[in-house]
Amino acid sequence: MENYSKIQDITKSLLEEIGEDPNREGLIKTPARVAKAWDFFSQGYKADIQEIVNDAIFDEDCSEMVVVRDIEFFSMCEHHMIPFFGRCHVGYLPNNKIIGLSKIPRIVDAFSQRLQVQERLTTQVAETLMGILDPKGVGVVMEGRHLCMQMRGVEKQNSLATTSAMLGQFRKSAETRSEFLSIIA
Repeated sequence: MENYSKIQDITKSLLEEIGEDPNREGLIKTPARVAKAWDFFSQGYKADIQEIVNDAIFDEDCSEMVVVRDIEFFSMCEHHMIPFFGRCHVGYLPNNKIIGLSKIPRIVDAFSQRLQVQERLTTQVAETLMGILDPKGVGVVMEGRHLCMQMRGVEKQNSLATTSAMLGQFRKSAETRSEFLSIIA
């Protein structure tokens, strides 16, 4: 990370501002750990979707729904810079092209490892797959637990946010949408 030392300085200042001693034994290495953590949390900004897909799109006479469910994700809420995490379910109807299954979770990671809101994240995954594969349709459902809602504000520890993006046949056809939703249930 280019600004590794700057993030360390900012973290040290933050510790001082909240009344901590950054030279206390348990905090001496905290600025370096925080900089390293943010380097990981923000990998998505450097992600190149074409590089992730890496020619793993294959011609295939397949017309049945493909679903990858329970993809674990984490992200950082752009409003509070506090984590949210959960599961993502992705389905698509091929149009003579399929994608390597491992590429779907990698695409989810590319967008989740940025400052985000779950609503945008859900749409970005769906629109990216639509653009890459030109399928008959894409459906994405994300279920997330937001620490900004659980730890502060309303403090609802058992709350779960669900977002969806339905494109193509998943939006047009209630039957297609129902099939997808029953598979991920």
